Amino acid sequence: MKIANLIAPLAAATLLAACGSEPELRDRNAAPMIDGQSIYATEEGRDTHSHANPLEARVTHVSLDLNADFEERRMVGSATLDLDVAEDGEEVVLDSKDLEIREVVNGEGEALRWEMGEDSGDVHGAPLTITLDGAEQVKITYASAPGAAALQWLEPEQTEGGEEPFLFSQGQAILNRSWIPTQDSPGIRQTWDARITAPEGIRVVMSAEMLTPEGELIDGQPGRRAFRFRMDEPIAPYLIAIAAGDLAFQELGDRSGVYAEPSMLAAAASEFEDIEEMISAAEELYGEYRWGRYDLLVLPSAFPFGGMENPRLTFVTPTILAGDKSLVSLVAHELAHSWSGNLVTNASWDDFWLNEGFTVYFENRIMEAVYGREQAEMLADLGWADMMEDVEAVGGLTSEDTRLHLDLDGRDPDDGMTNIAYEKGAVFLRTIEETVGRARFDAWLRDYFDRNAFQPQTSAGLIADMRANLFEGDEAEEIGLEAWIYEPGLPENAVHVQSNRFRAVDQAIANFAESGEVTVINWPEWTTQERLRFLNGLPRELADDRLDALDEAFSLNAARNSEIRFAWLKLAIANRYDAARDSTEAFLLSMGRRKFVAPLFEALMAEGQWGQPFARRVYREARPRYHAITTGTVDETVPLSDG
Repeated sequence: MKIANLIAPLAAATLLAACGSEPELRDRNAAPMIDGQSIYATEEGRDTHSHANPLEARVTHVSLDLNADFEERRMVGSATLDLDVAEDGEEVVLDSKDLEIREVVNGEGEALRWEMGEDSGDVHGAPLTITLDGAEQVKITYASAPGAAALQWLEPEQTEGGEEPFLFSQGQAILNRSWIPTQDSPGIRQTWDARITAPEGIRVVMSAEMLTPEGELIDGQPGRRAFRFRMDEPIAPYLIAIAAGDLAFQELGDRSGVYAEPSMLAAAASEFEDIEEMISAAEELYGEYRWGRYDLLVLPSAFPFGGMENPRLTFVTPTILAGDKSLVSLVAHELAHSWSGNLVTNASWDDFWLNEGFTVYFENRIMEAVYGREQAEMLADLGWADMMEDVEAVGGLTSEDTRLHLDLDGRDPDDGMTNIAYEKGAVFLRTIEETVGRARFDAWLRDYFDRNAFQPQTSAGLIADMRANLFEGDEAEEIGLEAWIYEPGLPENAVHVQSNRFRAVDQAIANFAESGEVTVINWPEWTTQERLRFLNGLPRELADDRLDALDEAFSLNAARNSEIRFAWLKLAIANRYDAARDSTEAFLLSMGRRKFVAPLFEALMAEGQWGQPFARRVYREARPRYHAITTGTVDETVPLSDG
C-alpha cells in the first residue's frame, strides 16, 4: 500500500482534534478522541509497547503510597488506580516488570481476582490483568524488585557528599512499569499523587507539586519522614519521577530554582542563572508555561541521560556544569519539552520524533532569543553533523530507521532514540518555516500547542493539523509532507543551517592537518561549539606528535568541559594514543551518561588488543556505578564474560 493511501483516512480522522475546542473547555481526563473515534483505535494510536487495552479500561489517576527502602533497594506500598471502564469492560490490563504483587482490592477493600501473565523476557515485562467485577478503582499492594530497571540506588560513596545514600528514577521510555503498576503508555495520560516515606536526613522530590517540601513526621515511625506530592494535570506515565537524597535548594527566580547536593548547589545555581530569561523567551514564542514551577535537579554522575524533562522538575546530569554556561542548551531543550513532549505527547514510541524533533527546533529558538543568532546557528550546524553520523550508523539514507515515523513493533523503543528523531525532526520543521515564513509558522505552532494541550498526538494527527491550519495552496506538496515523515532518507529540500563562524574553524582544521602547528588554532577565543567543530573535524588519523601538540597546548586530557573531553577522547582512541588512556579511564569512571560512555567503549572495542582488554577492565569497575539504561547498551558492546 502506498504511503499516501495509508495515511489518508487517518489524516481525515484527525481533523476534529486539529480544529477542536480549546483545552480549557474539554475534560482533560476524557479519552482522547479523533472524529468521534478513540485515538487508541487508530493505527498510529495503538501502542505495541504496552500490554494495556485502554478501549476496555483506562487508568485516569494513580495514587502512590510507598516506602523507599534503601536497605532492600525496593519501593514497597500501594498504588490506587482510578479507571475509565467501557460499558462492557470486564478487566483492566496493566504493565509490570518484576513487580511482587501482594494483594489487589477494589475501592471498598474487597479482594479482586488478578493474574500475572508471562514475562516477555525483555523490557516489555508482563501483563497484570485484574478482573473488575464492576470496580472503577483498584488498589494494588506490591513491592518493586531490588534490580528495578527504572530505579538506581546509590551508596553514600557514590554521591558527591559521601554521607547519605541516593535514589533516582528514569522512566522513559517504558521503565516505570518496574516500580509503578499502571498502563505504561505515553498515550494514556494520568493525573497522580504520591506519599513517599524515607529515612530522616533524606529529602524526597518528585515531578509534581511538592506539598510538604520538608517532609512530615510519621506517628509510630521515628526516624522516618513522609513527603506528599500532587500532579493535577494528566501526564504521560513515563514522566512520573522521583529522587531522594541529601538535597539542598536555591531559588533562581519567582517560579524557578535548583536542587542539588549541598557541595554542588552554588555551581549549579550560577550555571543556571539565566533560566528565568529562558522561560520568558519560551512563553513569548509559543505561549504560557502551564506547569506552575520550573525547577532543576542536578543528579549524581550515574544519571544516564543529559537531562529528563519531568514536569516541574527537570533532571540533569552534572556533566553540563562546565562553569561557563557553554552547555546550557541542554536546559533550553528540557524546558522546551514543557510544550513539546509534556503538553503534547507522542501517542506511541513510533512517533518519538514528535517529542524530540519539535523540542530541538524550539530549543534552538530559545537559544537564539537568549544568546543570539550566531550561537543558535552553531548549535544547529553541529546538530546536522550529529544527524548525519547517526544516519551512517543505522546503515545510510536508505535505512528504514531514518524515517521519522518508525515501526518499532517487537523492538526496544530505545532503538528509535537516535539523533535522527531529534535532528531530522528539527530540520523538517525548519524546512517548513522557510517555506511558509517564520511569522506564520510561529503563529501556527503556538496555536497547535493550545489546540492539542494535554493530549497525545500521532504523525497523522500532525499532518491533518498542518493541512487544516498552516498550509496554503500547494505548500504541503511543495514540502513533500508525507515523504518527510514516512519515507527514509533526507529530502533534497532539507534546510541545513550553516554557521559562518565555522568557516574559520574549518580553515584551521585544514591548516593544522597540513602543518601540525597549533599556532593556526584560535582556541582561546573560540566558543565550546567552535572547539567541538574543530575536534570532530580533524582527520581521524593523526600521528602521536600532533596529538601531543594538541594536548600540550589545550590540556585536552584534563578538559573540564565534558563535551570537549568526549570529542578529544574519541579522536585519541581512534589513534591508539597511549597518553589518553588515563584520561579515558578517569572519564568513564566519573559518570554514567550513556551519550559519552557507550561510544567510548564501542571505540575501545574496535581497537583490538590495544583497546579491548582495557575496555573490559574499566567496565568491570564502572558497571556497578551505571544505571540500567547505560549498562543495557554497553553490555552488548563489552562482553565481560569473554574477557
